[in-house]
Formats: sequence, structure tokens, C-alpha cells
Amino acid sequence: MKLHNLTPSKGSIKTDKRVGRGEGSGRGGTATRGHKGAQSRSGYSLKRGFEGGQMPLQRRLPKFGFNNMNRVEYKAVNLSSLQALAEKLENYNLTIDVLIDAGLASKNDRVKILGNGELTLKLDVTAHAFSKSAIAKIEAQQGKATII
Repeated sequence: MKLHNLTPSKGSIKTDKRVGRGEGSGRGGTATRGHKGAQSRSGYSLKRGFEGGQMPLQRRLPKFGFNNMNRVEYKAVNLSSLQALAEKLENYNLTIDVLIDAGLASKNDRVKILGNGELTLKLDVTAHAFSKSAIAKIEAQQGKATII
């Protein structure tokens, strides 16, 4: 095999379709764009979701659901997490700032304490909201649940 024998693979090289180069080329006149309409004109670009004038899918489907603009989103923190945090820090007075420093919440979060997990320490917890089971478990250990 020599350099002058090398050729590209069959079908790998295609010549471009030369359009609009006169009637003799077979692709003159309308230059393969058909007659009239937006797609035959220069500057045409297909709008996203456009279905040729047919009612688009996003308008055919019904709207549903409801977003309550007054909903309050809480960051949930379980008692098991508080137990582990209190043991690690040896701090039994857990405020929002302590939870933020520990990475359990961010500074803009509203925190709700949930009652999942066992609690064996007497904790004083300050948060935006508590579940009934969380309050019961905290007070069972003579702790205090304070709502901000």
C-alpha cells in the first residue's frame, strides 16, 4: 500500500447539494424549498413548539393544579439528628444558629423539628415549628421546645 493508493471509504465523502444555481442544475427556481410559505423565505426560523398552525400540544393539554402563594416551606430536622449533634458538640442548648453552623439548615430556612428517632438527652431546642411527637419526646426528657 502506497500513499497514492489511499482513498476514502465508500460513502464517507458526499458532495454538498448545490441549490439555486440555475434551471440546468435541476435545483434552480425554488431551490428545493417548495412554493410560498414561511419556510421558502429567507430569515425563517422554526419557533419552539410550533406545529404548522395546528393547535400546539402545550395549548391542547388542560391546566391543572394550584400553587399556594402563602405556603410556608420548612426545613425538616429529626430528633435523631439533634441527638447526634448534641453528643458531638456536647451542647444541649440547640438554637437555629447552632443548626446553621452544623449544616442542618441554611440561614434563610424556617426549621421544623420532627419526632423521628430516639432522644436520650435533655435538650433545650429553639426552632420555628415542632411536630406534636417531637414536643412530647423533648418534654419526656425534661427538655424545652421553644417556638420562635
